[in-house]
Amino acid sequence: MDHVNIDVVSDVVCPWCYLGKARLDQAIANVADDIYVTVNWRPYQLNPDLPPEGVDHKKHLAEKLGGQDAVDRAHDMLTNLGKEDGIAFDFDAVKISPNTLDAHRLVRWALTEGPNVQSKVAGLLFKANFEEGRNVGDHDVLLDIAQKGGLDRAVIAALLASEADNDAVSEEIDMARGMGVTGVPCFIIDSKYAVMGAQSVEVLTDALRDIAKMKNSSQIN
Repeated sequence: MDHVNIDVVSDVVCPWCYLGKARLDQAIANVADDIYVTVNWRPYQLNPDLPPEGVDHKKHLAEKLGGQDAVDRAHDMLTNLGKEDGIAFDFDAVKISPNTLDAHRLVRWALTEGPNVQSKVAGLLFKANFEEGRNVGDHDVLLDIAQKGGLDRAVIAALLASEADNDAVSEEIDMARGMGVTGVPCFIIDSKYAVMGAQSVEVLTDALRDIAKMKNSSQIN
């Protein structure tokens, strides 16, 4: 069976990244009979300068997008797109725009239990933020997600209370920017090919098949 590796550069407060995950999951299911896909979640911060406690979400978003009307239009579009991909966006429930550094540290630690656990934790973070309106910058919320994802709550609590991997996460984000990543999600396939944005399931499926075919061809030659 062919093997393809994907590094997904994303931020857990990016709705397009949540859509991207749902569509990638579907694309992976589409090729499961022929291609084994490994997914690694890589950090990115859309708002790295937010304070640890976060800020008022609605005010922050209105300032960022240029007013409430623009926010409402974006949310209406995303809500409809989410329904198509099984996501129940509840933007009214989101009260805090958090600093996501600690959430990214949690995703990093989840990888020690394997890529499937990491992907599960990433999905739980997206769901907590966008469907449940929970503050994914809050340590109690992160601990609940860690436990639900199969991680040791006490171990994660100790790590969150420290500065473990703060620099490592920041360095990964700087590396992504150095590679030219200016928006997320960004799917880096086999460290060679970049697919930008929350592309359709069809586009992602075709990309996986095409890259697997190219790898086979190069190995034969």
